[in-house]
Amino acid sequence: MDSEHFGTRAIHGGQHPDPSTGAVMPPIYQTSTYAQSAPGVHQGYEYSRTQNPTRHALERALASIEGGTHGLAFGSGLAAVDACMKLLAPGDEVISTNDLYGGTYRQFVKVYEKYGLKFHFTPMGSVEAVRALVTPKTKMIWVETPTNPMLNIVDIAAMSRIAKEAGAWLVVDNTFATPYLQQPISLGADIVLHSATKYLGGHSDLVLGALVVHEASLAEKLYFIQNATGAVCGPMDSFLALRGIKTLHVRMDRHMENAAELADFLKGHPAVGSVVYPGFEDHPGHAIARAQMRGFGGMISFRVKSDSFADASKVVSAMKVFTLAESLGGVESLSGHPASMTHASIPKEQREASGVTDGLIRLSVGIEDVRDLKADLDAALSLLL
Repeated sequence: MDSEHFGTRAIHGGQHPDPSTGAVMPPIYQTSTYAQSAPGVHQGYEYSRTQNPTRHALERALASIEGGTHGLAFGSGLAAVDACMKLLAPGDEVISTNDLYGGTYRQFVKVYEKYGLKFHFTPMGSVEAVRALVTPKTKMIWVETPTNPMLNIVDIAAMSRIAKEAGAWLVVDNTFATPYLQQPISLGADIVLHSATKYLGGHSDLVLGALVVHEASLAEKLYFIQNATGAVCGPMDSFLALRGIKTLHVRMDRHMENAAELADFLKGHPAVGSVVYPGFEDHPGHAIARAQMRGFGGMISFRVKSDSFADASKVVSAMKVFTLAESLGGVESLSGHPASMTHASIPKEQREASGVTDGLIRLSVGIEDVRDLKADLDAALSLLL
């Protein structure tokens, strides 16, 4: 069953009861191989790296909620990034936002530059600045929006126009926004990427990556890479991701409600120097976010007033309801220090140029009672007064 309404697609999209038993939830097919009645004669499944019914159920659901036609599930978000890179050849060039997940940056620079790919990292607030970097060798434009961790907003439709002019693929990392808040394919993206570890799974109990595309020929290239290089997810993680997707829209509404209230609270706190949140009207990307997103998400970044590591460390270490941990997007609230955690692999000068200073704290706002979250932040920040 597919529907134009997201909540129905999240629960039913691409799904059907198991034909052998009528099971409403897809079974966990914990098998590596499948019986064949004769050589090459089988029921559509030969080997679980290539095909697995539980993973296929997840891939159909991913395509449905993202408005694409083909979904691919991988062992991690970075495995999905890696599959995109394998579409390219030595000498090809990629234009990427300069504010992006540190693991993606590390893969680009530390793994793929030595194989002859060239990366241009630039702020994407200026469409003309991005267009100026296009050369005949430009084969991919890489977008995060909102970006990690500075929550910059990139105009997806504008980047799509540049990519099409260049004959390049546009990849949009939609992890922060989720398919509930943003549909990059409808705005011109060729590939949508997720770390499904985050909001799609939603419960901090799996590691999984995803790609969704609309064009069949591009999907075939990626399916070949997925099978040939083998970075697939297992059936249990596929099942957990499917379960998470079914409550995505409900969770995201609460994430956003709590984040909006906490952003206002932080903006008025005397120990806070600045707050980055796309829902603020003075955020430079607010108008674009309002146009291309359903809401402003559950992420907040802020700087302590001194903008120092010592004070930021004191705050995140003192929180009791917010857990100091890597990752984001779970039902529980997490705090992080990007400069020493998620973005430590980016050189300090480049990191700080994009705004990731030592005093920056990133919050993944969970779905707890907002009064407890506010009290927890207040108690930790009050140590700086």
